[in-house]
Amino acid sequence: MARGQDGGPNRFLRVVNLIEDGILIVLLTVMIGFAVTQILLRNLFDTGIPWADPLLRILVLWVGLAGAVVATRLDNHISINILSRYLPRRIRPYARLIVDVFTAVVCGVVAFHAARLVMGEHEFGATAFGVVPVWIAELIIPLAFGIIALRYVVMGVQHGLELVRTSRRA
Repeated sequence: MARGQDGGPNRFLRVVNLIEDGILIVLLTVMIGFAVTQILLRNLFDTGIPWADPLLRILVLWVGLAGAVVATRLDNHISINILSRYLPRRIRPYARLIVDVFTAVVCGVVAFHAARLVMGEHEFGATAFGVVPVWIAELIIPLAFGIIALRYVVMGVQHGLELVRTSRRA
């Protein structure tokens, strides 16, 4: 039985994409909700939620990195492509492959060292606010950069296979 649009890897990727989008939507909604609540409480009642500001700072980090993961999935991230404009058309796929590999390596290194940071924070036991440990607040850093690195590995393999196919046709 052939794997169609609804089976196997395609279905899994659609579920992963829905989960990523859902997480981003929930984080953004919570962040906006707390920010608006804080503004209203401060301006109307001269009070506020004591732990809301640290939570909002952490949510900005989470939303930013979750957004980076989604942008990578859509291949819609910030990039400087001035080099690709001036390269000959036949060289551009090779440059893209080099960029994919370089980005995967850099993000992998960041994910590795961020994971070490999170483990150190776990051992130290500091809290971000209230009873929430710092390591939980920082957990998005190795997760996001790990996912981005994995995505660039996959993109690099896809671009490498395209280069092999086109070189066989030539």
